[in-house]
Amino acid sequence: MRKAVEWLREADGLLVTAGAGMCVDSGLPDFRGNEGLWRAYPALGAAQRSFQSIANPAAFDEDPSLAWGFYGHRLKLYREVQPHAGFAVLKRWADGMERGAFVFTSNVDGQFQRAAIAEDRVAECHGSIHFLQCSTPCGSHIWPATDFIPQVDEQSCRLIGPVPRCPECGGVARPNILMFWDAEWLSRRTDQQESRFEHWIASVRRPLIVEVGAGTALPTVRRFSERHGPRVIRINAREPQIDPAFGIGIQGSALATLTGLDHMQRAHR
Repeated sequence: MRKAVEWLREADGLLVTAGAGMCVDSGLPDFRGNEGLWRAYPALGAAQRSFQSIANPAAFDEDPSLAWGFYGHRLKLYREVQPHAGFAVLKRWADGMERGAFVFTSNVDGQFQRAAIAEDRVAECHGSIHFLQCSTPCGSHIWPATDFIPQVDEQSCRLIGPVPRCPECGGVARPNILMFWDAEWLSRRTDQQESRFEHWIASVRRPLIVEVGAGTALPTVRRFSERHGPRVIRINAREPQIDPAFGIGIQGSALATLTGLDHMQRAHR
């Protein structure tokens, strides 16, 4: 913790890298295997639907009402939840650095934007549930999900009413999210975000990477953090281990660890 505070004082730019564990303290579910999914969506458990089978483009072809029951419920939840205080800690740290912050996240929930992180300072490597695309897709069009207000029968995990449609061809729309076995995902929006990140990181002389809640099951975020080390602060409740050549690991939840570091930093001023 002391080393982390020292690095915070010396950095001129903050790279926040985040996985699902970042948002658990806001009350969002963290699907770790089918058991977590089925606790949140009992109807999927009763039907023995795995996370891979519902978070899959094929689900929108086979049963769009069920697929949108799952994603519609998540969209509604993500719109309503309030980011926990750890997000504000990260923003306050960034505001005190010359080059500010950039966020790289595998989360699709849009919580960093809700926590007042600028849209052009966030890269969502798996896309965002707040944007839609054609499920075919018939073209390259990606549009905001703002006008889609899902109503879901939670007992059956099914959308009530019509599914959203592509404005170009009238086919079923889907979230602009990279799913399992997904050859139809349109990556243009994410590609543009990552291009902005490359421009930002080139301007930072003393970057500090704060990685929060990124696990080893899908190690995209952990590898990204280590590529931009060696000053990585890895915060993880279950898997804080990191090669000392890349940084330091702190075992703990996002909220408790970030607020604890913030208190230490203030005390050392």
